[in-house]
Formats: sequence, C-alpha cells, structure tokens
Amino acid sequence: MAEKPAVSLVAVPGRRKATLELAQRLEREGFTGIYCPSPNDGLALCEALAVSTREIPLGTSIANVYTRHPSEYAQTAALVHELAGGRFRFGIGVSHGPAHERLGIRPGKPLDDIRKFVTDLRAYDKQVGGLPPLTLATLRRRMVELSAEIAQGAVWANGARSHMAESLKHLPERARRDPTFFIGDMVPTCIDDDVAAAAAVNRRTLTSYVKLPNYQNYWIEAGYEDEMRAVRAAIAKRDDDAVRAAMSDRWLSDVTLYGPASKVRDGVEAWRATGVKTVIVVPSSAKGNQIVAFEELLAAYR
Repeated sequence: MAEKPAVSLVAVPGRRKATLELAQRLEREGFTGIYCPSPNDGLALCEALAVSTREIPLGTSIANVYTRHPSEYAQTAALVHELAGGRFRFGIGVSHGPAHERLGIRPGKPLDDIRKFVTDLRAYDKQVGGLPPLTLATLRRRMVELSAEIAQGAVWANGARSHMAESLKHLPERARRDPTFFIGDMVPTCIDDDVAAAAAVNRRTLTSYVKLPNYQNYWIEAGYEDEMRAVRAAIAKRDDDAVRAAMSDRWLSDVTLYGPASKVRDGVEAWRATGVKTVIVVPSSAKGNQIVAFEELLAAYR
C-alpha cells in the first residue's frame, strides 16, 4: 500500500471529543499529518491534538491573520509548538473576501499584510519561548516567492495539479530540495463508486471558492479560462446551478479527487509526482457527514 496522505480535520460542534478520537485513530493507522482550517477554531483544535496525539505532524491550514493580534497568535502558537514537541506548523493566510465582509475586516494588500504580520509575530519569539515554523497560504507567483523568503513552507488549497509544477518553479531550488520546507496542497476528496455522485459533492464543495476573483484568476492562469468565463456569467445571473455546470470534468479532475478508492489513491500519488510533499485530502461524503467521509477514507487505505 502506498504512503497515506495527510488529512484536513475540523472540530464540528457536538463532535469535538469524537474528533480527537478520530485523530488518534488516524495516527494509529499511519496517516501522515493533520491540518486544521480556520472554521471552529483550527488553532484550538491543534492545541487539543498536541496533547492527545504523540507523533503525527499537525498544523493550521490556515489561520486568518486578521482575526487576532500577533501577540495573541504568538503565545498560542508557541504553546502548541511546545506541547506538540516540535510537530506543529503554524499555517497563516489572508483568507478571502466573504470572510472579511462577514467579520467587518478591511484588509490591505495581501503581500504587505502577510509580511507585516510575520515581522510582528516574530518580535515575540523570545518572549513566548520560541515560535513554530510558518507556512504561508499561497496561490500565485508573488505569494509563493514570499513563502520562501519569510517562511518555512507553502500550502495551496484547491490547486490545479496540471499547473503545480509551474507554480513550484517560483520557489528557489533550495526550498524545493529542503526536506524541512513544507510544500502542501489541500485537495477536496470524495470516495464513492458512484463517480457522478462523488463529482457532484466536490462541485458543491467548490461552489463558494469558484466565485472568488483570486481563485478565478489562478484557474485562468492554470488553463481554465473558458470555465472561469462561464462561471462569471453564471455569477452575474446569481445562478449557482449554472456555476456548478461551468465546472468541467477536466477542471474538476485537475483540482479534486473523486470516485472509487483506487482512483483516489492513484490521484494522491499523481499529486506527489508534481512535487507536492504533503497531500492533504479534505474528505467529504456522498452518503453522510465528516465522520462518514473519514470512515470511507480509512477503508480506502486498508
């Protein structure tokens, strides 16, 4: 059996203890990392994982830099780093427009804001007892370059596999070859023998992302201009069904993993072949909730 991927994990209200038990099971079964997005406080989940697991790498993927003061983030990140015995990576990013609007945030320029945040965060390094390695959320050239300049890793979400080798050219060779430099991608995943049903799940998962201008521009760069033009036309009509119809099978297969277990396993290996060191599957299910999706993933790797 091929090396197992890393996973994205969220602590859903009402199932938080079950989430920690699931994490322990993922560790026992040899999955290669647990990375927690911002919903339901991914950094707090990492703190719980630091003391409830023993060896599995973990991190945020990502924490929104606008929602807490760098001092607060530094204290918590250092705490998790120490409790985890060096297994923790602090993944950070600027999030996206809808989150900014919902929280009343007025962001500046992403590159400038990230650079300032990292500078401010590191000012507390000695005070908090040492910070963990930093990973930047990336999509296009300038943020990828910045990740090698001021951080120790880069992570994509919903990257295009066919474009990843080109994206990684923006990292210096020293970063690509450095085993401690994190290169990851979060890949929406649905395992089901009913390929159409699995594809429909991933289309629903990506509906909100494909409406974002920064993602549209990235996917145009990756060779999907026709799809993104169709998406923009559907958005203008406020027609989510048309948005999903604009997501071609070619695009969906390049950005997500779906179908029978063997196809998904092969897809993980194809992602690794692009130069992505840590493939982070984001499980969803055509038959149930996150717990069901993880049962399907665990079964696929037995």
